[in-house]
Amino acid sequence: MFGIVRPCRHRLGEKLADQWMAHLCGLCLALRGDHGQFARLVTNYEGLLVSVLTEAQGEPGGAGRRTAGPCPLRGMRTASVAHGEGARLAAAVSLVLASAKVRDHVSDGDGLLARRPVARAARRVAAGWDAAGARTGTAVGFDTALLVDAVDRQAGIEALAGPGTPLLAVTEPAETATAAAFAHTAVLAGRPHNAGPLAEAGRLFGRLAHLLDAVEDLHADAASGAWNPIAATGTSLAEVRRLAGDAVHGVRLALRDAEFADSKLVHLLLVHELRRSVDRAFGTVPVCASHQGGGPYGQRPAQGLDGRQGPYGSPRDPYAGGGGNPYAGGGGAHGGDGSGGGGFGGSAPLPRPPQRRGFWAGCGMFWLLCCTCQLCCAKEYEGPWSRKKHEGCCRDCDCGGCDCSGCGCCCPCDG
Repeated sequence: MFGIVRPCRHRLGEKLADQWMAHLCGLCLALRGDHGQFARLVTNYEGLLVSVLTEAQGEPGGAGRRTAGPCPLRGMRTASVAHGEGARLAAAVSLVLASAKVRDHVSDGDGLLARRPVARAARRVAAGWDAAGARTGTAVGFDTALLVDAVDRQAGIEALAGPGTPLLAVTEPAETATAAAFAHTAVLAGRPHNAGPLAEAGRLFGRLAHLLDAVEDLHADAASGAWNPIAATGTSLAEVRRLAGDAVHGVRLALRDAEFADSKLVHLLLVHELRRSVDRAFGTVPVCASHQGGGPYGQRPAQGLDGRQGPYGSPRDPYAGGGGNPYAGGGGAHGGDGSGGGGFGGSAPLPRPPQRRGFWAGCGMFWLLCCTCQLCCAKEYEGPWSRKKHEGCCRDCDCGGCDCSGCGCCCPCDG
């Protein structure tokens, strides 16, 4: 269900939070409408961005919205939700992404999937999701074979990767798949000239998603013996952080070249929230309720390497030396537990992620979270599969937010 872009309601503001929830509910309902209740399990934040991009390029006026009936996740309230081709494309992408995730868990032998009968059943579920995604993709003119091919190539690339292999060679399939999905939103919105810039934004977003997933799983993969691209290629965490930062910067530049009818939500999600995702993965983001000072989200503006304010107003320069430097101490890229002579110094080790649940246990927990409304209303809950801490989508938050309206308004994005 969860991805790297997980905005808190107070940072969105009331208007953008409503838009975000409209796309989230629209994706969930599109999955249910085309593929049944079970398909709602694959609701995915990365897929949701496809719906956001499609609507942002369309003409304003609410033609892509409808009123949905009461839902337990909305406290049994009706709501205006996204529908149409953007939501269906998001559904197709989410189905293929979920299929890839299941097959990845099967290949790693996670939990119950280490047992052959369960693994066979999971493969059948994944194949069904591939077929469902293909049907929905065809309905909106998108060939999901591009995504499936990228997923299939990933295993071969990983098998050949070793020390010295460029890390970006491993992220290429994810980049190709995401570029295709982002570019097709321009076709659906009737803005074909946007396809090039959005393909570039999607390529860099796919790279970033792969890198951050690898960072967050590094300790768990080392403990279980699972394959991890950072460890396999011998890439230092400092280099991974640099590549992630470059990807965030590249997404922002690519979006500048695209034409939007309303870019506010796109800008907040793919500029501000991507930067926060990098900080969160590397353990350098402040907790939500502690924002203070004058940055765009309430933080004190940072000082860059040359003494000037950083472009995102982050709380401190993650590359500056000193006590909070996650790269202090030098050494290898991923030594041991991350607390000694590895890429992270002893003063700020990479946080250890909690033990993941198996696929089926995670499915059960997902439905429990849905039925108890924790996904929406809980102040904090455990992710059903990752067991990482998340904030409820609709929970109240008493700290100051940012009513962002794009580059050049509330944040120094030209830095």
